[in-house]
Amino acid sequence: MTKRTSASTNEITCRLPRSRASAPRARAMLHAVLSAWGINEDVLDTAELVLSELVTNALRVPVPSDRQVGVRIARSLTDGVLRLEVSDAGAGRPEVRAPGDDEIGGRGLLLVEALAHRWGVDERTGGIGKTVWAELKAPDIVAEPVGREVAAVMVRPGQRVRAWGEWHAVRTVRTESYAAGGLAVVLGLDEGPALRVHAAEPLTVRDDGVPSVQESGEGTPG
Repeated sequence: MTKRTSASTNEITCRLPRSRASAPRARAMLHAVLSAWGINEDVLDTAELVLSELVTNALRVPVPSDRQVGVRIARSLTDGVLRLEVSDAGAGRPEVRAPGDDEIGGRGLLLVEALAHRWGVDERTGGIGKTVWAELKAPDIVAEPVGREVAAVMVRPGQRVRAWGEWHAVRTVRTESYAAGGLAVVLGLDEGPALRVHAAEPLTVRDDGVPSVQESGEGTPG
């Protein structure tokens, strides 16, 4: 799965392979994103159901196996709306069906129609296929946290730092010397690799911290 976060963090996009594992992976990503956006459990549960149905439908579209499924999760802070989009390379437009009692499937869009505030289908701009989208009311969407800029050497465990387009909790902080001279700061984050920067480099932080451990002193020269 390849993921892209916009600079404003008001949208997340990714591309998923055509495999059975893609629907649960999309739900897991959605859960992480909506939790960070402060969306309540009821809306989150509904959004997971809707996205799961949209992704599952897209995976069933008869297209070559190398064609991926695109997912976009976006929020509107002004309107309090959560938008879910799933794109595929297939032709045609999906329609809501009313399956009989003896039919196992065919209820995906019926569920989307019942749960979403509104939904629709658009042609993909500049490409083949279509995008099926659904919008949910989410009045408790929170605005992007405000940070402040400090030199890397001033960052402390328990703060959050902006790195690679996302906020990360700082677990540990240590300093080490560059081989050519000068001081580096190495931040151990809650996920992903450690962040190693020059001590004077400006970083954006905020102070809604998590329990962490401070490490100090010179490390192995890099």
